[in-house]
Amino acid sequence: MAGSDMLTQLYIQNIAVIEQASIDFEPGFTVLTGETGAGKSIIIDAIYAVLGERTSKELVRTGAEQASVSALFTDVSPQTQQVLRELDIPLEDDGSLLIRREIRPHGRSACKLNNIPATVSMLRAVGGTLIDILGQHESYKLLSPEVHGTYIDSFAGVYGLLAEYRAAYTALRRIKGELDALESDEGQKSRRMDILRYQIEELEAAQLRVGEQAELTERRDEIRNSERIVRGVGEAVTLLQGDEDNGGAITAVSVAAESLEQAARYAPSLSNVAEHVRDAEYALTDAAAEISDYLDNAMFDANELDEIESRLEIIYRLSLKYGETEEEMLSFLDRARAELSDIEFSDEKKELLLQQYEQKKKEAVTLAKQLSAKRRAACESFSRRVRQELSELNMPGVVFAVEQERTPLTAFGCDRIQFLVSANAGEDPKPMSKIASGGELSRIMLAINTVLSEDSGAAETQIFDEIDTGISGEAANKVGIKLRCVSKNAQVICVTHLAQIAAMADNHLFIVKKQENNKTYTAVHTLTKDARVREIARIIGGDDITPLKLKMAEEMLGRPHES
Repeated sequence: MAGSDMLTQLYIQNIAVIEQASIDFEPGFTVLTGETGAGKSIIIDAIYAVLGERTSKELVRTGAEQASVSALFTDVSPQTQQVLRELDIPLEDDGSLLIRREIRPHGRSACKLNNIPATVSMLRAVGGTLIDILGQHESYKLLSPEVHGTYIDSFAGVYGLLAEYRAAYTALRRIKGELDALESDEGQKSRRMDILRYQIEELEAAQLRVGEQAELTERRDEIRNSERIVRGVGEAVTLLQGDEDNGGAITAVSVAAESLEQAARYAPSLSNVAEHVRDAEYALTDAAAEISDYLDNAMFDANELDEIESRLEIIYRLSLKYGETEEEMLSFLDRARAELSDIEFSDEKKELLLQQYEQKKKEAVTLAKQLSAKRRAACESFSRRVRQELSELNMPGVVFAVEQERTPLTAFGCDRIQFLVSANAGEDPKPMSKIASGGELSRIMLAINTVLSEDSGAAETQIFDEIDTGISGEAANKVGIKLRCVSKNAQVICVTHLAQIAAMADNHLFIVKKQENNKTYTAVHTLTKDARVREIARIIGGDDITPLKLKMAEEMLGRPHES
């Protein structure tokens, strides 16, 4: 087995008839068996839920407030780690990943990746790298034509070339977008230039300066309140310096300082306070001088106020159109100049872009053709190997082909790829989604996954849900052999009703349903060797287990398995 992305444990609570179940999974090939209606499909539904697929609120067990499913994966693969990095989800210290989803009858689901809240779409993105579920009528991934090309690319080993192509294609689309923008209507272009020129002229004429509005507003308020300012400053000067009748605060403080200095001659402890008071005198003297200078030089011209009001009105009017602050208005001016320059020189720019476009288109086409050629070779080899697998699965008459059609350039290249199948002789191959027979479809899916798993193109955990529908005898035996083959490269979990397949497994889980206190419960047990013999005997011939059936079961378990 590849040894990565292994489903180690599944914990289910209140999902349908399963009140609580903890299922441990081992590497290799594991089968799930049980009577019809025991709950095997519920386990698959639970896995679908934890992988982010759509769920029905009817899954919640009757009477329960919520249901939950947790899945623990160990040895997480590089592909899964890359997705987790893109989602900013760290792995646990031991490299494991725990996915949890809660389902409520009323309200939204809750999802977590390693105990970090996540969305259903995040679960789906991670789940796509962890598990493939192949069922009777559907596949988790392989039935989607959109992913067929990714499998062929993985099979062909062209991801490096594809990344190089996509870089060229992205640049091509960017250049095309710039060209389309330049191809606007000439009349519209002319009107836009007129608007830009007007805006530029208006802003340039204003000669805006950052901080000017705040400065003007402060000066305006100063002039408006000039009477209060002059009166207050005058009173302050008088109080500090005094007038003809009274001495001011400076004189009083000077006298106090002198008195303290005399006292300090006899009481040295007063020296510091005397010094502080003298410093206060000097500070008051400096302040009085500064205030007097302000009063002598203060000019409050009414004409200046008119000019300020006019300038503020201009700035305000411009701010309504171009931005609240001077910075925003000047930034608008820079953008307008740049846009006008682009339009004025659009012909020269267009010519340059056309040259770049043709150069990048040539590069993208060359890379796309290289991709297409490698894919064509891979399609032929892939088809041949899948047909060989189908022949080994007792389906020699099935026609499998890979359709590769040329398309205009896309992010994928110049190809559209999908898998085609014809299950009946004489019928033209059709898309896989059109195949009606569940048994045939399951074996076709198994053949494809066998090839992909051998080339590491599929998820490391693969679940086959009732792949044995519609088959028996030698076909069932070959399906079992093929599942064992796949389990060498991936963890395989299979829900089956056939003894031939169950006997091929490395591990056997038995699902049983019982009733207690008028309630139905489902439990999951790991079978010992003896218990496996009885279960395979039951599958062979029903609940009436005879010595002959037990002997047949022992022989099936004891015989060597082909690989």
